Amino acid sequence: MLDQQAIDAIRHDEIAPRDHLIEGQSVPSQSGATRDAVSPIDGRVLTQLAEGGAGDMDRAVASARAAYQDGRWSGQPPAARKRVLMRLAELIEREALALAVMGVRENGTEINMAYKAEALSAAGTFRYYAEAIDKVYGEIAPTAGDVLGLVHRAPVGVVGAIVPWNFPLMIGAWKLGPALAMATRWCSNPPRARRSRSCALASLRSRRGCRPGFSTSSPGRVRWWARRWRCRWRWTCWSSPARVPPGGGCWIMPRART
Repeated sequence: MLDQQAIDAIRHDEIAPRDHLIEGQSVPSQSGATRDAVSPIDGRVLTQLAEGGAGDMDRAVASARAAYQDGRWSGQPPAARKRVLMRLAELIEREALALAVMGVRENGTEINMAYKAEALSAAGTFRYYAEAIDKVYGEIAPTAGDVLGLVHRAPVGVVGAIVPWNFPLMIGAWKLGPALAMATRWCSNPPRARRSRSCALASLRSRRGCRPGFSTSSPGRVRWWARRWRCRWRWTCWSSPARVPPGGGCWIMPRART
């Protein structure tokens, strides 16, 4: 059961302004533009969020592509990736109440839903995919005696994901968990005005022992974001527990423009 005194102690805490997270560094938008995060509870401005544009998105994806190619995450052995995802789950559980209270203030989410369905569910998702890393193998296809057919699962490159506003931790974990488990690099488009929890999750990922080097950006409107990158919808076996219509889910992104 949640402790009301613990909730009251943090319900009015200041939320620091949020920039983009690129290569583990907090960086402002190239344009300097920001967007207010307004609480639906009382209309209060909670904090300011960096408003991303084309240059910010290009920079994030270029960084992710370079890190993917140099193997700093894609080259990690399964045991190392598993430790990182387990560490991330532990950090989320440790900060679960703070993330839940932030969800109430930012989205108006009911506190038990914000705690169990958002924070704890996200932690469980990362732990699930961490355990899958060393248990999901390739295959040997049935063939004729003089033919050898192998199925080898390998990272595909940079994965971009659009995260909705209503459950950004839970649904974000559905997308981030399998992408990291498969050693791909990650760029996200968090909800424009409901981004504090996504940014808080990014901050947790940057802590020592939990920094696989993925990038986060917030380039604005979803349709514009997808159109600029000519994204191609692709379902994967680990995309989501539920079938999400186009507009959410995982996108395979081409190289950043130069």
